[in-house]
Amino acid sequence: MAITILKGTVVSAPALGRLDVTENGYLVAEDGVISGVFPVLPERYAGVPVEDLGNALILQSFADLHLHAPQYPMLGTGMDLPLLDWLNTYTFPTEARFADPDYARAVYRQLARELVENGTTRVCMFSSLHTEATLILMDELEKAGVTGYVGKVNMDRNGGENLQETTEVSIRETLRWLEACGDFRHVKPILTPRFTPSCTDELMAFLGKLAAERDLPVQSHLSENRAEVDWVGQLHPDCPQYWETYAKFGMWNSRTVMAHCVWCDERERRAIRDAGVTVVHCADSNQNLCSGVAPIRAMLNEGIKVALGSDIAGGDHLSMFDVTAASIRASKARRVLDDWQTDFLTVSEGWYLATSAGASYFGEQPGFAAGNPLHAIVLDDSQLPQPRPLTAAERLERCVYRRQRNAVRTVWSAGRKVFSAE
Repeated sequence: MAITILKGTVVSAPALGRLDVTENGYLVAEDGVISGVFPVLPERYAGVPVEDLGNALILQSFADLHLHAPQYPMLGTGMDLPLLDWLNTYTFPTEARFADPDYARAVYRQLARELVENGTTRVCMFSSLHTEATLILMDELEKAGVTGYVGKVNMDRNGGENLQETTEVSIRETLRWLEACGDFRHVKPILTPRFTPSCTDELMAFLGKLAAERDLPVQSHLSENRAEVDWVGQLHPDCPQYWETYAKFGMWNSRTVMAHCVWCDERERRAIRDAGVTVVHCADSNQNLCSGVAPIRAMLNEGIKVALGSDIAGGDHLSMFDVTAASIRASKARRVLDDWQTDFLTVSEGWYLATSAGASYFGEQPGFAAGNPLHAIVLDDSQLPQPRPLTAAERLERCVYRRQRNAVRTVWSAGRKVFSAE
C-alpha cells in the first residue's frame, strides 16, 4: 500500500462558510484515498516517510465546472461586446480553428499544463464540435493529471461559417466520440448541447435519449443574457421558461450542469432546486460581457447547488483564486443592487464554492473527508511581507485576493502528484 503523509497547515472547507484548520497537522492518504487529517500522527503510521512542508498551506485543489477549452487562445479579447455579438465575432471563428488536430494538440497541451499549475484538478469542460480535437483535449488533460468531464459540443444551427454540423453529422460524430472515450481513465464524456439556440429539436431529442440510455451527464448554458433568453422564447414558444427547453427533452436532472443562471426568476430557480441541477456561477464572464449579476445568495438560501467556473474566455482568468475573488466581488455588487437586502459571499464561502461544492458533483464529500481521492494544493505564501502573524484564515484570504508568483508548489490530483515546482 502506498501511503502519502503531508505535514503543514491543513485548511479545508467542510461546509459553506466554515473552515477547518489544523496547524502543524497531517493529511494522510492511502493508495491515493484520504484516510484523515490528524493533529498528531497516529501510531499506525510510525516509520512512514512524512513530507514536512513547514508552514506551507495544504489546501483542497479547485474544481472548475464551466470553461471552454477552444476559447483559451482568445483570453482577454472581445470584452467590449455583449454575449451574442461576442460569440459571432470572436468565439465561433476561434473555435473553427480546432478542425486542425495539430493546432488543437499544441493549444490543449498548454491549457492542461496551466490548469494543473494553478491547482485546478477537476473540470466540466466544453470542447468544440470537432471529434478529433475533443479526443485530443481529453488525452492532454489525462496526461497532465486533470480529472472530470469533457464534452464534444453539439450545434446544428446558428453556428455561423465553419462551425456548424448537420443534424445527421452531429449525431454520428457524437456516437463515434463516445466509442473512443473508453480509453480514458480519469476524463469522462459529458453530453454538451452548446445552448438551446444552437440545437434543433431533433438533435436535442437525440441527446436526451442518449443521456438516458447511457446514463450520461449533461452540461449547457441557462439564462445568461436577456437577449439570449428572449431568443430562446422565440425558438420555443411552447416553453414559458428557458429551463423547459432542456426538461422537455429529458436533460434536466441531478446530473445536469447549467452555467450562469443570471436571469433565473423564483420559478426557474425552484425548477433547478427540485431537479437537483447544479448551477455554475461565472462572475468574471457575466461582468465582462455585461450579462448581469447572478443572485447567488438567493440560490444558496433556496437550497440550490452552486459551484464556480472560470468560463474562459468570457471570463479572463483561468486561476480559480481569481475566480473566487471575482465571485465575492460580484456578490457585493449584488448586495448593492438588492438595496442591501442580501448578504455578500465571505471568503470562506467563496472558497467552499470553488472547492467542496464543485467536488460534490464528482461524488466527493466536502473538505478533506476520509474516503475522498486526494486532491490538494501545497501553497507557499511566505514571500509576502506580514503586518503581523496571520491566522490560517487570513493567509487564505490573502491568497484569494493577491495572486503570488510561484506560490503553488505541489498539486495532487486523484492521489497522484501531478505538479511540483521543485
